Amino acid sequence: MTRNPPRPVRSRPSDVLARADAPVVPLWAAVLLALGAGPVLDAGFPDIGFWPLTFVGIGIVLVAAIGRRAGPSFLVGFLAGLSFYLVHVSWTALYLGPVPWVALSVLESLFFGLGTVLITLAYRWFPRVWGGPVARLAVLPVLVAALWTAREGLVSTWPYGGFAWGRVALSQSESPFAPLVAWIGISGLSFVMVAIIAITVQVLREPAPGLVRRLAVPGIVIVAVLAVPAWPTSEFGTSRIAAVQGNIKAGYFDSATRDAGDLIDGQLDASLEVIGEGADMIVWPEGSSEYDPATVASAARSLDSLSGLAGGAPIILGAIQEREDGVFNTSMLWQNGGVEDWYDKKHPIPFGEYVPDRQFWRPFAPDLIDLIARDYTPGTRDGVIDVNGVITGISICFDIVDDAVMRDSVDRGAQVLLAQTNNADFGTTDENQQQLAITRLRAIETSRSVVSISTVGLSAIIGPRGETISTVPAYEPGALIEDVPLSRGLTPAVLVGGQVEGLIVWWGLGALVVSGVLGRRRRP
Repeated sequence: MTRNPPRPVRSRPSDVLARADAPVVPLWAAVLLALGAGPVLDAGFPDIGFWPLTFVGIGIVLVAAIGRRAGPSFLVGFLAGLSFYLVHVSWTALYLGPVPWVALSVLESLFFGLGTVLITLAYRWFPRVWGGPVARLAVLPVLVAALWTAREGLVSTWPYGGFAWGRVALSQSESPFAPLVAWIGISGLSFVMVAIIAITVQVLREPAPGLVRRLAVPGIVIVAVLAVPAWPTSEFGTSRIAAVQGNIKAGYFDSATRDAGDLIDGQLDASLEVIGEGADMIVWPEGSSEYDPATVASAARSLDSLSGLAGGAPIILGAIQEREDGVFNTSMLWQNGGVEDWYDKKHPIPFGEYVPDRQFWRPFAPDLIDLIARDYTPGTRDGVIDVNGVITGISICFDIVDDAVMRDSVDRGAQVLLAQTNNADFGTTDENQQQLAITRLRAIETSRSVVSISTVGLSAIIGPRGETISTVPAYEPGALIEDVPLSRGLTPAVLVGGQVEGLIVWWGLGALVVSGVLGRRRRP
């Protein structure tokens, strides 16, 4: 007598929904995972710069968040954000001490916690409405990625202009995913990264048999993404650009320890290396002169002398200008004995270059607030300067993380980007390497060469494909002079990058709301 073989057990829809609502790990384990997620995420960024770890960190956050209620979900997200930012922006404590460092980290972690709650709700609500395997494997991960991108977009613009440092895409400047930013921008790359990990997590969570077959899904997605060709650059010539790093104590808090004139003298001395090299222009960093040459005759004479020795090459330098009842962080074109054009930094750094709502914040930390004695005025001029027929796009320091500023310069015809910065207040921390990594992504995103010049380094000239052309080591005086490729044409990221980000964000928020409303009617 033969017995019938047992029938395979299939998961019922109610079983799938129960798993969708169930935590992957208990809360105590989720807390430990969250605390470990931050250092893992940070390790994907410079200085360590092992970019695959950023993907691992994203996965840890998602696993810890799935199945939680709102309160525990916020706790998990907050702890993950705090453990990340306390490591990632520890350079903010170098001169100012722990209060600004901790305050910034806590603020960003609050947003991280709120974003994690939205992701947790997506994992709970979406399967109640669209519980099929295709929707769970193909659409739910996209929703999760969209909500992550929405949180990054919010903190990049709000409050007080936001803090765009730490977006996961910024870890990928040396990875094979970097060329994608020319197509979809930095926010788009963050979206793709989170979607890949969310698909992988969902494949592992599916109750049905055939795990090996399902694991092919994220593999196919990765192969498809990496198969996207690099955007073709449109180079049409070169400009011989000299960039000078004076390596003088240029930090905001170094002013009491340096002698008057040290900054401009250091820049002038280092500039002697490019005399006779046929430079089309000489670029100095942000804050490279403590004197405004438009009002200080001795500074004007020094610049005229240098220009004369360099065959009449114009000089683009950074200085503080006071005019029209405002104080501006300015990049100016010095040529023919005067300022022929200039750009004022559009988004001064809150609590660094100005104090928003000073009377409100001062009682919390009066000594720190009073260190910022003057508030820089936001500029209103466009960020392009015509240097003898070469259209240059200007960015000053943290302008480099502002998507809108960078796109606007290229949209206005910039053929090369000049990134002037002053890293002196951050010493030998990871900040300058993180900033240079962002600069490299901007070169790829815009398909433009970038001359990144710092007062103390690390300075570099980067080609339009993200390749390093030449560098000056940090904390050494020196100069770069290269025939820098010029480019024309607009990448998709410049043309529609902002719209892509908006589409991702609003679709994600809308889909979450619809899932929540419909899910209440279909709750098992």
